[in-house]
Amino acid sequence: MVDIAFLGLGTMGRGMVRNLLKAGHAVTVWNRTEHQLPAELASARRAATLAEAIAGKSWVLLCVTGPDAQRALFHGADGVLAHLRHGVVVADMTTTDPTLTVELAHAVEAKGSVYVDAPVFGSKGEAWEGRLDFVCGGPETAFARLRPLLEAMAATVHYLGANGAGTSMKLIGNLLVAAQMASLGEALALARKAGLDGKAVMGVLDVTDYSSLLIRNVGRASLAGNFEPSFYLRHMLKDTRLLGDFARRLDVPLPVSGNIQQLYQAALNEGLGDLNASGLHKMMFALSGLKD
Repeated sequence: MVDIAFLGLGTMGRGMVRNLLKAGHAVTVWNRTEHQLPAELASARRAATLAEAIAGKSWVLLCVTGPDAQRALFHGADGVLAHLRHGVVVADMTTTDPTLTVELAHAVEAKGSVYVDAPVFGSKGEAWEGRLDFVCGGPETAFARLRPLLEAMAATVHYLGANGAGTSMKLIGNLLVAAQMASLGEALALARKAGLDGKAVMGVLDVTDYSSLLIRNVGRASLAGNFEPSFYLRHMLKDTRLLGDFARRLDVPLPVSGNIQQLYQAALNEGLGDLNASGLHKMMFALSGLKD
C-alpha cells in the first residue's frame, strides 16, 4: 500500500482515484472546487486544503484541465511548490504545454523532489475502468518507481524520455484524434446526405483497414445523436491550441490541424463546448442541412 495525495477530481481524476483505491492504496483527495464523490470513492480521505492533502506524502498525483489550472495549482502561497517537501515524486497527468512541463519539472527539482509528466490517452470510460494509456517523461529512475501506481490505472504505460517527452507525445496523439474526429464528421454528414443507412455504413467501417476504435464507437454515437460528454469539446479546442503553439515553436507546419482548430472554435461559438468532442459532428450535420 502506498499513501498518495491526488489533486483534481474532474472526469478523469475520479476514475483514476477509483482504481488506486481498488489496488489497495490509501488516497487523500483535494479539488479546487467542492465535488460530490461517487460511492466508489467513499474510502478516499478528503482534505480541506491542498497543504493538508500533500502533507507527509511521498507521492503527489494530479490531473487538471490544462496550463492555467496547473499554474494556479503549483504557484502562490497555497500552491504545491509552497508546501512540497523533499523527496516527493510528483506525477502530473495533465494535457499541457511541453515547455510548461519542463518549467514545472525544474521548479519541483529545486524543492528537492522529482516531476514526471504522465498524460493519458482515454476518456471517462477508460479512466473509470482502469484502461488508460500513459505516456511519460522524466527521470527514468522516478518513472520506474512510479510505474506500479500507473499500472493500477492503465491498459498500457510508456516511457518516452526526459521531462516534456510525455506531454509532447500526448499532443502528437491528440493531433490524430482531432483529425479523425473531423474527417469522421465529414464522412457521416456525406453518408447521411446521400441517404445511406447508418447501420450499413457502420457495418463497413467495422471491418475496413482505415477504421479505428474512435471511428467505430464515435460514429455510432453521432449517428444516434448522442453527444454526451466523456471528453468535452472545449477541452479538445484547448488541446488543438496547445498543439498549434507546440508546432510553431518547432517550425512544423500543420495546415490540416490548423483548420481543425478553427472548426472546434466555431463549434464552441455555437454553444457546443459542453458536449463531447464529437459535438463537432452536430455542427457539421447542421452545416449540411441535416437534423440530429
